[in-house]
Amino acid sequence: MNLIALSIIALTMGHVFSNAVRTLPAIAADVLQRDLGVTADGLAALTGAFPATFALAMLPVGVALDRWGVKPTALCLLTIAAIGAVLGAYADSAWSMLIAQMVLGIGCSGMLMCPITYAAKNMPAQRFGLWGGIVQALGNTGMVISASPLAFLVEYSGWRAGFLACAGLAIFAALSVAFVVRETPPDAATRRSLREDARDVIRLGFSRELRAPIVMAWTSFAVVLGVRGLWGGPWLMEERGLSRVEAGHVLLLCTVALIIGPLLAGILERRYQKHRGGILVGGHIGAVACIALMVLGGALAWPVAADAVLLALFGLLISAQVICFALVRAATPPERVGRALSAMNVAFFGGAAIMQAASGVAASIGGIGAALMTFVVAVLICCIIFILLRAREA
Repeated sequence: MNLIALSIIALTMGHVFSNAVRTLPAIAADVLQRDLGVTADGLAALTGAFPATFALAMLPVGVALDRWGVKPTALCLLTIAAIGAVLGAYADSAWSMLIAQMVLGIGCSGMLMCPITYAAKNMPAQRFGLWGGIVQALGNTGMVISASPLAFLVEYSGWRAGFLACAGLAIFAALSVAFVVRETPPDAATRRSLREDARDVIRLGFSRELRAPIVMAWTSFAVVLGVRGLWGGPWLMEERGLSRVEAGHVLLLCTVALIIGPLLAGILERRYQKHRGGILVGGHIGAVACIALMVLGGALAWPVAADAVLLALFGLLISAQVICFALVRAATPPERVGRALSAMNVAFFGGAAIMQAASGVAASIGGIGAALMTFVVAVLICCIIFILLRAREA
């Protein structure tokens, strides 16, 4: 394996951490609510601070990636992320957990963009889609950690131990980046002012070329975070009567699908580049159909094994979201790719923050099933808008 590939993998360790720490609440929701003194919708609001600050941090992160390089940006963010995990471990109130989630959101804001940007700048364009899938697949192993393993840890050592374990993972990721990644610093002579760079991120986000994938991104990650990161565990434990560890096993199946899915999506994107828009839309519609069927099955008292199958299918189908990165890469020159990918990531996590808050309101009115259905409706709306925008561009 060459040095570029090793560097991408080392940078992806930060994405592993990010996925582990942001999906921890799904397996520890009940004890977090008890110890922090919050309701289910209150916990949704608290954890919604993570994607909100994540989205806000993406503008300076996008500038930093192109201006100072991937390695120094990654090391700075991993340090912040480790501090956020420690703050989470020692949180004793809603306010202290809110601060921890905000610090974690800032620290994790570049954990996917760092390896994706490095790959975009160092890999041939025809191989980028495949490597985008590899980064997502490897990064999603962090959700394996927050499934059965963290379920056992939370059950026997408490949720604070889960945050401390995540802090250790952040430190390991920082050491990997420090010792493995090699990078030529960006040319200082080509730099513009910070204000111009920041404006460029915003302009790219609203540009005609990126409008369609950015609209799709708005709810694409929101549904993953909503299902796997927050409501999946409570649904299985409170609505379907599973124990914490049993719920962890079911979520593990979903996570395995989220690891395999991006690899398959990357292969499909490389082989059928002319049809990648259709693959993207089809994957999202199929994914939310699985969630709608799961909610329906709960109402009709279907066997809980059906939930496991539907969650696994959801993980495979929603992984088509990696095609968003390929669409952005294809429309952007290499010297602007960090800012362009960051503009799209603002949509990924800005949408997740808004949708998570909306799902909390829905849960307070109609229960967990209603919270899940908010994501179904939002994804379908964005699919329609994406199709209309692509048709206009053709």
